[in-house]
Amino acid sequence: MEQEFATSLLENAVSEFAKLPGIGRKTALRLVLYLLRQNEASSVSFGEAIIRLRKEIKYCHCCHNISESEMCPICSSPSRDTSVICVVENVKDVMSIENTHQHHGLYHVLGGLISPMDGVGPQDIEIDSLVERVRKGGIKEVILALGATMEGDTTNFYIFRKLAPYPDVKITILARGMSVGNDIEYTDELTLGRSILNRTLFSDSFAREK
Repeated sequence: MEQEFATSLLENAVSEFAKLPGIGRKTALRLVLYLLRQNEASSVSFGEAIIRLRKEIKYCHCCHNISESEMCPICSSPSRDTSVICVVENVKDVMSIENTHQHHGLYHVLGGLISPMDGVGPQDIEIDSLVERVRKGGIKEVILALGATMEGDTTNFYIFRKLAPYPDVKITILARGMSVGNDIEYTDELTLGRSILNRTLFSDSFAREK
């Protein structure tokens, strides 16, 4: 740091905060100084919450959503429709869709999208485990709830092809009320909710494009 009075402890704290997405060094310094102004109990509580989060958080062995146990609350809920799986890119998308209250089935978190430009292939995300869930039976519909981007469309098509051996499973896609190029997390709840309710067969999207 440029200030002569900066200590190594302050410098280390600022450097760690600056590693967070969207946080520059000026913002990091402001956050660190804010914590220093709080009483010791508040700062300790903040630190312990981060440590507990990192040590105790798990990923659901079924859908890969974050959880405090081996199976997340959604997968273990008796009130969810276990015959419908909504496929999303990440955990934030689960939260966005849950806020619409329009999806009552389960989820499958891919953990990314196919993006050859970024070196991300099908083997790098949770597609095989999705196919395995469908293979086991009991699934009537798979909703492809990925962003309306090139990567999202590529991933949609790949999953559609992988699930082709299961003709009894309906593959649907969100209605394109979302703007092309938008990610799920940046779509307002009303538009996202309507896109879920008005979802269409994925195969019909080919006909519209011709």
